Amino acid sequence: MTLQEITAKMKEGASKKSAFGNTVKFTTDQGCVHIDGKQSPPVVTNDDAAADCTLKMSFGDFSDLIGGKLDGMTAFMTGKLKIEGDMGVAMKLQSILR
Repeated sequence: MTLQEITAKMKEGASKKSAFGNTVKFTTDQGCVHIDGKQSPPVVTNDDAAADCTLKMSFGDFSDLIGGKLDGMTAFMTGKLKIEGDMGVAMKLQSILR
């Protein structure tokens, strides 16, 4: 999956969700995905904008996370996922991404 394909998949999923009150950014070695959860439905872009919580991981691990092959908690506990900013926002993502 390319970054554009992942972004499109996340946009489709976000269109069915309501606002969650925060902004989140996934940063990979191939670019980033920004989710503005202050809007309803959340807006997903590839803008490198400021966020309440930034999640950093390799593109391969990010693709696995979005594809359901990698659990977010497992990624964090094994060091594949680094979190900067509000950890509470990261915890909300489990329900948002499904």
